[in-house]
Amino acid sequence: MTDGAELADAASVPAELWEAFLRYERAIMDDDLDLLDAFFADGPATMRGDGAGLLVGHEAISAFRGARGGVPPRTIERVEYRPLGDDAAMLVSVSRYASGGTGLQTQLWQRIDGRWLITVAHVTPRAQPLDRSVWRNVGDPFLHGAPDGPLRGLTVAVKDLFAIKGRRIGAGNPAYLADARPEATTAPAVADLLNGGATLRGVARTDEFAYSIAGDNPHYGTPPNGAVPGALPGGSSSRPASAVATGQAEVGLATDTAGSVRVPASYQGLWGLRTTHGLVPRQGLVPLAQSFDTVGWLTRDSATLQRVADWCLGYEGSESTESPYGRSEDDLPWRLLVVEEALAAVEPETRRAFEALLDQLASSPDAPSIGAVSIGPLDRYFEPFRAVQGAEAWRNNGDWVRAHPGALGLAVAERFRQAELVTPEQEAAARAEVARLQGVMRAHVSDAVLIAPTVPGPAPMRTRDGGFVDAVRASTLRMTTPAAIGGLPSLSAPLLTVGSLLGAAPVGVCLTSAEGTDIALVRAARRLEAAVA
Repeated sequence: MTDGAELADAASVPAELWEAFLRYERAIMDDDLDLLDAFFADGPATMRGDGAGLLVGHEAISAFRGARGGVPPRTIERVEYRPLGDDAAMLVSVSRYASGGTGLQTQLWQRIDGRWLITVAHVTPRAQPLDRSVWRNVGDPFLHGAPDGPLRGLTVAVKDLFAIKGRRIGAGNPAYLADARPEATTAPAVADLLNGGATLRGVARTDEFAYSIAGDNPHYGTPPNGAVPGALPGGSSSRPASAVATGQAEVGLATDTAGSVRVPASYQGLWGLRTTHGLVPRQGLVPLAQSFDTVGWLTRDSATLQRVADWCLGYEGSESTESPYGRSEDDLPWRLLVVEEALAAVEPETRRAFEALLDQLASSPDAPSIGAVSIGPLDRYFEPFRAVQGAEAWRNNGDWVRAHPGALGLAVAERFRQAELVTPEQEAAARAEVARLQGVMRAHVSDAVLIAPTVPGPAPMRTRDGGFVDAVRASTLRMTTPAAIGGLPSLSAPLLTVGSLLGAAPVGVCLTSAEGTDIALVRAARRLEAAVA
């Protein structure tokens, strides 16, 4: 196995170094996390990088390794040794995987306190033809768009809730996919992109029935976070977000009921727009809760988001859009109101980063008017939202859930169980409160744009226990549901960076504006981006 690898200049390699290398490789194959941790030099300067990103510091590397879940069986077939001094050396090794393909690892070893330890490592993994945790179907392209148009050159990852003619909808569940029939028509939201010249890269998976916010799926696995290796990707539009963040598509066509565009955008350092409720038609879309379901897009940069919004919501490209262009002819008031309750709900480091951004914005040549606003306790939004969402989710999918016992993952199954318990009286009371709160939210954005961090903090580690993830989910939904209740356009911009156990991580800045001002909101977000650049 490893011991028989071809070793250049074998005679010159310190015996202790070679033995350390072999022990390290055996620990990898055994997935011995404690021993692997011991082979990396302790302290904040140790580094490990791969195609997913760079980890700095022993703590971040250790946290990532715990989430990785081991390495597929492999052998080391070649090692190159380059001495860099009496106590430092470079080892470059070629890995051959039992299931096919080769990889490369480069390690800087240093002798510290009499032990050879890794201080820098870079891993080039074998090529992956298709990440099944991200994609259900993929092509090059999967579906051609119009030969010309303002979106030509853009590839799109479509969330597996939208109809594509001749294809089945999977909704993140294999039993649902097995029952589905090919769609007779293509959803208008998909058709708008194709008509603009974009091509479909493929169908990206989703959290089950879009009834999640973390991004995990027990049937297909958890996709990578393209910004923070080892972190949750955010959901339920997790897979379109991962496809965009990892460079496999330029645009993610997604949905946002309670934050499913904005949360993965924040977690993965993307631009994400939840459109005004009802502005983009929902025909050909598997519903979760029609009172709040909206179409949205994810991109890596603001210019691409502007291209998509201009076309899909503009007069020329929005043949399917119910209110072309909305109210976006004029720019939004350059007046920002910080949502006090949202700011009070975020983690301390997120608050510090956000307040530093406000200070920078206030001192910029293009400084807006900045004030504050109270929208009332966040629980007053979350509780009626949850009741209406649950009642509608059960009406939409309850018969199927009953007919397929055991088909859902535990977390989503529990949400449907709670949804079934919502009584007609509870739903009616919740709807009345939602209507009242909608008026409150719309009044606040009549002459200003609301601003706050998108979520409480950076993406949680994939290894955190279910209780912790559920707590993060609850606190996140309390921040994202007010815009959903208002039916308002809401945009997450990747303008904050905070620390996490996995290293520096993005957190979005969320802007929310009046209904129908979606295109103007993108312009305002880009103006904010330029002001703090």
